[in-house]
Amino acid sequence: MSNKNYKYTLNEGFTEEQRNFYEENGYIVFRKLIPEKDIDICHQRFLDVCSGKVHVPTVMKVKKLGPNGETRSEFTVNKIQEILYDEKFFDHYAAHPKIVEVIKMIIGPNVTAVHSMLINKPPDVHEEMSAHPMHQDLHYFPFRPANKIAASWTAMEDVTEKNGCLFVLPGSHKGPLFSHDYTESVKNKLYHGVFGFNDVPKVMFPMEKGDTIFFHPLLLHGSGPNFTQGFRKAISVHYADSKCDFINVIGTFQEGISKEIESVAEKNFKLKIHINTVWKMKSRLICGEQGVFQQIDSHL
Repeated sequence: MSNKNYKYTLNEGFTEEQRNFYEENGYIVFRKLIPEKDIDICHQRFLDVCSGKVHVPTVMKVKKLGPNGETRSEFTVNKIQEILYDEKFFDHYAAHPKIVEVIKMIIGPNVTAVHSMLINKPPDVHEEMSAHPMHQDLHYFPFRPANKIAASWTAMEDVTEKNGCLFVLPGSHKGPLFSHDYTESVKNKLYHGVFGFNDVPKVMFPMEKGDTIFFHPLLLHGSGPNFTQGFRKAISVHYADSKCDFINVIGTFQEGISKEIESVAEKNFKLKIHINTVWKMKSRLICGEQGVFQQIDSHL
């Protein structure tokens, strides 16, 4: 594949084989990319959030524990978000040199982290609260171009099909953004999914601690429920070229999710916030020049 045909990677750095694989499939996996010491620091930080020693803006709790469900905090917190402004999470994951190196190969030198989360799948949780239906991350993002956005997702412990590993539909990043909504089996807040892909063969991704997958925001992917008596933790950050542009979502597939995100922000911050401002508040510059995410809105 010649350089003129590259569409989804912007900078040199990959081997030719790696770059061609990402172009064709919309994802790439690096085994043992993040050292265990960095994963362990993030793990302990998560436990400190669960116990109330450390505060992050968004803590999501499991609503349906099984009949033998624990009440200890690690068993009831299934996700924390907006971890970019916690220096432990920032230094040991979001701005980790090994992560940033790959992201720059995909989207270029001006990198802003736009969304951050640590996902915990505790044992003994009802299936509908533990799975994430197949979806595209671009559904949530009111900025473009899509090819200048990429996610990193790192296993914090061994991830298997039994405890809810990721699954992907290779090559789906070449297609359109589909309509999303709540599916019949999954009702977690903001866990939207697409319809009509239940019978499409998927690639499952068992991973070991430190393994990291990078993927395009149009790639169809999801994760299964945790059927084991152990935990399944992963940490993930989405990155965008700092000079992306916000789009008008009114009248598009994304109008509904944008209003839902605005509603959550209004509840959390006790004031009405435009969707673009929400994403600026969730973001943090990693490297390179500043851009649209660092432009302060006049009414703030």
